[in-house]
Amino acid sequence: MSLRDYLHQLEEHGDLIKVAAPISKTYEIAGVLKQLEPKPMLFECVKEAPFRVMGNLFCAKASFADYFGIKVNAIIPFLARAIDQRRPCGIVAAAPCQEVIVTNPNLDILPMLRHCAGDGGNYISSGVVITKHPTYGQNADFHRCMQFSSTELAVRIVRSRHFDTYLRDLKQLDVAICIGNSPNVLAAAATSVELGIDELEIANALEPVPVVHAKTVDLFVPAEAEFVIEGTVYLDRLHAEGPFVDLTETYDVIRQEPVFVVKAITHRRAAIWQALLPGALEHKLLMGMPREPTIFKKVNEVVKCLDVNIDPGGCSWLHAIVQIEKQHDDDGRKAIEAAFAGHRSCKHIFVVDGDIDIYNPLEVEWALATRFQGDTDLIVKAREQGSSLDPSAESGSHFTTKMGFDLTKPLVAHGKDFNRAPFPMIDLSRFLK
Repeated sequence: MSLRDYLHQLEEHGDLIKVAAPISKTYEIAGVLKQLEPKPMLFECVKEAPFRVMGNLFCAKASFADYFGIKVNAIIPFLARAIDQRRPCGIVAAAPCQEVIVTNPNLDILPMLRHCAGDGGNYISSGVVITKHPTYGQNADFHRCMQFSSTELAVRIVRSRHFDTYLRDLKQLDVAICIGNSPNVLAAAATSVELGIDELEIANALEPVPVVHAKTVDLFVPAEAEFVIEGTVYLDRLHAEGPFVDLTETYDVIRQEPVFVVKAITHRRAAIWQALLPGALEHKLLMGMPREPTIFKKVNEVVKCLDVNIDPGGCSWLHAIVQIEKQHDDDGRKAIEAAFAGHRSCKHIFVVDGDIDIYNPLEVEWALATRFQGDTDLIVKAREQGSSLDPSAESGSHFTTKMGFDLTKPLVAHGKDFNRAPFPMIDLSRFLK
């Protein structure tokens, strides 16, 4: 279904909060979304724009799983299967995302949010950025974009990303920024795959994604997106970008970043802008969850992996909890090394047994308290390449100290038992009416 269909479904079930009162795109929408997080919301009257704004749609794995009609513990195999069994998208001649075509674009009419008081400007934070290389084909990923004029955006491009490779090779790129995408497109764009893989084919394996040729650039875009902003990014044209709240809920630094010049804006009739609060639960989910299948795959190469949770407490980027079925005494250590290989930005890895609920931080902490000894169960990886999102990493180089915690119990216990004593299960209906 499209994102709009999902909104209708939420409304029918009474799960969508609709705000009819006039509200500003500057601070007010972001403030309300944050205070009511994780409740899905639709703002029907934005003071500065003729478009509605939706947000908080996928703040938890349960929401993502519910959209696809699967259980939460099925998400990792569901995503992994789509990555391995990609399918080319069907091409359509006419699409909802091009019901309205604006060739004299003005970014000021869009409800681009200013989220927090320290922001450098109005931002696109939910945009899936599509571009193409003559050798590697199309690529889709996320890049935040800060407006600084009525037709220009500064695009934060993380070095060594595929988009960065394309831009440095070609010096300028035609680009389509797609806003208001269904979760299969959002999740696929956030995956980390090899150069040359079209992420829209991953999205199409999750759920069919028809695409349409853009109007002013040679790219194919999701036909059911709410908005598509078409234009060109120039490597040698730079503008200050930031400050902006990143995944760690702290402000990122100001950088000189490439400029995107808008050629056209297409959108659906009565289009709805998708807000994505920076550093909030939805942002964390869409960043962290698509990395879980890569960790799962790597760990399964060396030990039996049961599940992976890149949890919000670790900013959904810097921490991963890995659940294994331990069969050898060194399986915990093997899992730690494999998990770091599966997500190189990760800073701390926690490996637990199958009896620990990796979605319950109290249980993980219990395993840390009862099954861990620092002199034998801690792996310290000093001065490793870390994440640019980590404010404690070395400035510029992003070197950090990584640690792996083997919280698994020994196969043979000497002394006390490592298992929790089970309480009896009682039929409560016998005593509680």
